[in-house]
This record gives sequence, C-alpha cells and structure tokens, in this order.
Amino acid sequence: MALFGCLFLLAVLLPHHNAAAIPHHGPATHDYRDALTKSILFFEGQRSGKLPPSQRVSWRRDSGLSDGSSMRARETLLLCFTPISSAALCYLVDLVGGYYDAGDNMKFGFPLAFSMTMLAWSVVEFGGLMKGELQHARDAVRWGSDYLLKATAHPDTIYVQVGDANKDHACWERPEDMDTPRTVYKIDASTPGTDVAAETAAALAAASLVFRKSDPAYASRLVARAKRVFEFADKHRGTYSTRLAPYVCPYYCSYSGYQDELLWGAAWLHRATKNPTYLSYIQMNGQVLGADEQDNTFGWDNKHAGARILIAKAFLVQKVASLHEYKSHADSFICSMVPGTPTDQTQYTRGGLLFKLSDSNMQYVTSSSFLLLTYAKYLAFSKQTVSCGGGAAVTPQRLRAIARRQVDYLLGSNPMGMSYMVGYGAKYPRRIHHRASSLPSVAAHPGKIGCSQGFTALYSGVPNPNVHVGAVVGGPNLQDQFPDERNDHEHSEPATYINAPLVGALAYLAHSYGQL
Repeated sequence: MALFGCLFLLAVLLPHHNAAAIPHHGPATHDYRDALTKSILFFEGQRSGKLPPSQRVSWRRDSGLSDGSSMRARETLLLCFTPISSAALCYLVDLVGGYYDAGDNMKFGFPLAFSMTMLAWSVVEFGGLMKGELQHARDAVRWGSDYLLKATAHPDTIYVQVGDANKDHACWERPEDMDTPRTVYKIDASTPGTDVAAETAAALAAASLVFRKSDPAYASRLVARAKRVFEFADKHRGTYSTRLAPYVCPYYCSYSGYQDELLWGAAWLHRATKNPTYLSYIQMNGQVLGADEQDNTFGWDNKHAGARILIAKAFLVQKVASLHEYKSHADSFICSMVPGTPTDQTQYTRGGLLFKLSDSNMQYVTSSSFLLLTYAKYLAFSKQTVSCGGGAAVTPQRLRAIARRQVDYLLGSNPMGMSYMVGYGAKYPRRIHHRASSLPSVAAHPGKIGCSQGFTALYSGVPNPNVHVGAVVGGPNLQDQFPDERNDHEHSEPATYINAPLVGALAYLAHSYGQL
C-alpha cells in the first residue's frame, strides 16, 4: 500500500491550494491523448451489422445482418393477415447495427442506450477539446443513435433486445459465426418498460446535441424521436424486467426502478429543447422521482446522480433559479466521494481506486470520474464550490484531482503497474473475456468455429489473438489484485458503458496537459 496509498491520500487530502496544482503542473503522468484515441477505437470493435469502409478494427467483419428478421416474420403474420388489416399496415423490423455491449454477442437495449447517452455527453461537454478525435467520437455516437432510431421506428413500441441471452451464453463463438437465436424482445403499451424507454429518449436527446451544428437535419430527427419516446415512457409506466425477466435477467434487470430514468430523460430533453414543458415536468415531479434520494452509485441501472449533475447545470450555468435545490442534491452526491468530508461514503482500495461493486467495478470509476470533472466545469463557470458541511468548501480543482487520480490508476498508476485499458502501456490485460477478441479472426481462420468449439479458447491461458485496443475491463478486486483470467468475467470483461464516460474524462485531461 505504502507508495500508492500515500499518493492517493496526498491527492485528495492536501490543502486545496496544493490540490489545485495536481492536474495542471508538472509532467503528465500518462499519455492521455493516446488513451483517448484508443478509448474511442474500442467502439469499432464492438460494432454489429454491416461494417463501413472506414472500419479501423480489421479483425472484425460483418455480423448480425438478419437482426430483426424474427420479429419481422411474427409482426407480418400479425398485422398483414388479420381480417381488418391492409398492406399499408405491414412493416419491417430492421435491427441491423448497434453495438454488442460487452464480451458476448447480445444487443441489450438498456445498457446500450445508457452507453450512448454517456458517450454523447462526453462529446457535448468535452468534444471541443478532442480536435482530431472529434469526428471519430461523432461516428461512434452515430453508430449507436442510428440503431436506436431503428429500435424506436414504430410508435408505442421499442425493440429492447436482440438475442436469447441464455442460448448466446451457452456458446463461445465469434459474432461473424453466431447461429444462436436472434430473438427480438420489445416493450409496448401492454408490456411497458419506462426505464429502458426513458433511457432511450435520453440517449436520442443527448445525441441530438452532438449533431446540432454538424448535421442539423439529423439532430432534428433525433430530438423529435426523443420527445415521442419519452411521452411513451411516461404514459405507459412499468419496469421492463417485470414482464421480460426470463430474457433480460439476471444480466440487465432494472433494480432501481424507472423513476431515475424519467428524471434523467426529462433533464436531457430540457437541455436539448429548452422547452419549458420539460422544466415544468422536473419541477413538478422531481421529488417524487427521487431527486433527493441518497443513492450514490451512477451506472447503467441508476441515473439519479447523473440527473442531479445535469439539472444542476441549468441552475449554475443557465441561472434557472427554480432549480437551485439541485445544486444541493448534486453537492450531496459529490461529497459522498470526497475523502475526509462529513458525508464521505465511498470505499477506496488501499491503492486508491474507488470501489463500489466487485462485478465490473471500473464502470463506476469512469462514470464517477466523468461526473466529477463535469461538475467541476459547471462550478468553475459559476465561481462556486461544493458544500460538504463542517465549514469546508471543496473546490473544482480538488474534484479534478480526485478524478485524475482515478483515471491514472486505470491507466497503470496502481500497485500492480497494470493498465486496465487493453493496448495502452506495456502491461495490460491479455486474456479479456470477449468472444471476438479471444478467437481467431475470420481472416486468420476463414472456417466456421462452432458454438462449443470456442470454449477451448475460453479456458485457455493463451493471450487473445486479437488485441481489442481501447477496451477497459472490469478491473481489480478490493485488494488491488487482477488475475487476468478470461473466465473471470467480473474483472476481465470490457463493456461500452465503461468506455463511454471515460472518453470525456480523457479529453479533458489530454487538453489540460497540452496533449491536444
């Protein structure tokens, strides 16, 4: 512990004037620009569908080209051959595209939508600092938002999953070879899913801001769809995993309910449209939707903390006085992560890593770091600090120092000297829990690799043949240890929702050190 523990304590407990110097003076600890480039490249390795000529991850090929066809057949029978229907009522379900959210071949709509919300937020807040990487980041957002437009193409229906998770997980095969059922699951008025619907609305609204200047027509289409989807989410209330539990659980059950997503979705629509209707919605429903709840874990399931930070911007930056209480709500969340404050509730490893849960803990590290940097930006603009009680004010500089320490740990400044981003640094995970990365590419092995054949690779100790550059894995355990075993999905599996907020954090750090 000695060295790394002491460095962490210095970073967060030094007097504020010293802490302010940490992110801005002295040599950069890491090449944040290189890490930014790689964190965005990762998304190309997760693509599903027909890959474009600009595809840079060459060990991937087209996959999932018939996604949606199973639902198309069912819907055609339902809508085109009933006595009262006509050909005009027939429609196609095209779900080709999008992302595999993690190391399997599933397209789970709930975490996919959250990943796109956070990737878009990264671009909205810090895209101006990305320079040559901005177009790649926009491309990554568009690949996801194009898919979400397809998934919401039909009114009062959202296609929220492609693939049978149990059957998919019974195989270890490349997405290019997959022959497991590509079953489509949906929500509608009779099978509501407010949580996934409101998250999808948030993603579409956030993406519209990314393209507002570069492609206004596309941005208008995104925000119009976001409005319609949010209206559906709010009108037909229910948790999506209530009716779809056999298919979405235990993988992505909605444990926190749907109140957080309604607040989050309304916050994004307010930011994207400036329509007073959404401001009124927040004012009238905020408390009922949990604005002041003390749930301080921000991730694909619970969005309360992110909503508080986002709404607090309207008060701090846009001077919307009626939202003043969200400054206190946001402060409460931030204070829970600042060591030494009266309301500090966050556990850190001895090496200094924020530790929430053993399963894919790095997602909370990246999402929390992003919120720290984003809130610091809002506070600096408004010349305010965080009030954590006890008379001490926490400055934006201190929040940046804490966030930077987390990113540095992720990139290799930790007891193991291990970068948890694949392809960054000299020592990084070589056996990640990822089907496409762990099996020979189609170029190297043109023949089909069957469902059960791939398990030889799963249990092998040989490094993955395809280096999935930019993939950030779940990370070490509470003791700062990482075994680098492919079958250890809790620690070795990458995910889009780990990388998405990291993109923004790396852009800020690269810029602050003059690397961009």
